Amino acid sequence: MAISEQVFFILTALVGEPRHGYGIVGEVAELSEGRVKLKVGTLYGALDRLTADGLVEHDREEVQQGRLRRYYRLTQAGADAVAAEATRQDANARAATARLRGWHPRRV
Repeated sequence: MAISEQVFFILTALVGEPRHGYGIVGEVAELSEGRVKLKVGTLYGALDRLTADGLVEHDREEVQQGRLRRYYRLTQAGADAVAAEATRQDANARAATARLRGWHPRRV
């Protein structure tokens, strides 16, 4: 099952440590070198779906500067999904790279 680029980076951002929403947004921007820009509403909708699907779970809640921060962590199923998607993307990139090595544009 292929997952969207946004979901791939959300899950990847949670590899290694739990993060709160704004931490995930920043990590996704860094991991994607700025290509993926998550809006907070999009993020929390995705996190709700990922939680319902068992790929992510709540870790803890903390109050910082009077605001509640909910932290999320990756589940084993989430880690498996990231690994499967990374393998799929790698295979696709290798296939495209192999094709491009032998390709020469027609000259008109």
